[in-house]
Amino acid sequence: DGESPVKPGLVVGHEPVGVIAELGAGVTGYEVGDRVLVGAITPCGQCHACLSGKLSQCGHGSGYEAIGGWRFGNTINGAQAEYLLVPYAQANLAKIPERLTDEQVVLLADIASTGFSGAESGRVRIGDTVAVFAQGPIGLCATAGAKLMGAARVIGVDGDPHRAEVARQMGADIVLDPAQLDVVAEIKRLTGGIGVDVAIEALGLQVTFENALRSVRPGGVLSSLGVYSGKLQLPYEAFAAGLGDHTVVTTLCPGGKERMGRLMRMVETGRFDPLPLITHRFALADIGQAYHVFSNRLDGVLKVAIRP
Repeated sequence: DGESPVKPGLVVGHEPVGVIAELGAGVTGYEVGDRVLVGAITPCGQCHACLSGKLSQCGHGSGYEAIGGWRFGNTINGAQAEYLLVPYAQANLAKIPERLTDEQVVLLADIASTGFSGAESGRVRIGDTVAVFAQGPIGLCATAGAKLMGAARVIGVDGDPHRAEVARQMGADIVLDPAQLDVVAEIKRLTGGIGVDVAIEALGLQVTFENALRSVRPGGVLSSLGVYSGKLQLPYEAFAAGLGDHTVVTTLCPGGKERMGRLMRMVETGRFDPLPLITHRFALADIGQAYHVFSNRLDGVLKVAIRP
């Protein structure tokens, strides 16, 4: 739709699971035939950003069109194809344990890693109250992440009944429908007038960002996962004119094989089950129909698995 334009002919897609078909000379510890998970973000491990611990900002991309380590389907050919060339493969291939299926791990490449990072960057602590605005795939993983980080109460915000149901599966204690009530007022009521400790924004709209900010207590954290287009404004009264000790933090999906390994352990031990998020499956030849279903939110779709 032109919101994030790429060069004509570039293959898109950045959530891949694959089997190694060929190895470059610099890649060790892997064999042809290994089944691997590849992160959506492919850090080199050697640049200033990587060595400073900011793997997702590898290369320090300038602007949205070349942002950090997001290369697949952005600056190089991506994963919606039969073959994928992985840059800096030594740092970005994570072997998949035999007992885990492709579908159990494919969402760990981006959606789960991003959603969890919303809770991690928001510094959710044991006993916190957390609100997650929007319960799409990323928001659902943020909900699960907040619960895993120790939140005592997780408040989901979404008007879709199916997504509200899955949000409860993922750990939401209550789900508020913004079409039925004033979400900010209800969150304030539920928290005794104080506001939540952490609000996670997972949609990328002015209204959700603003409501998340209005829902945070003084000294609380707004953890923003949404990708924004156009102008994003900060209402001065919600921001307490800059005097409210708020923290606003943004996060790009953490990448690298260590991150992928950690997330796979969460699935392997039963701490996180991503399978409820995969609602539809299509062959690569039918990807046009898959995009139609996904972009129009038909048939309760959350995530679509494409198998070449």
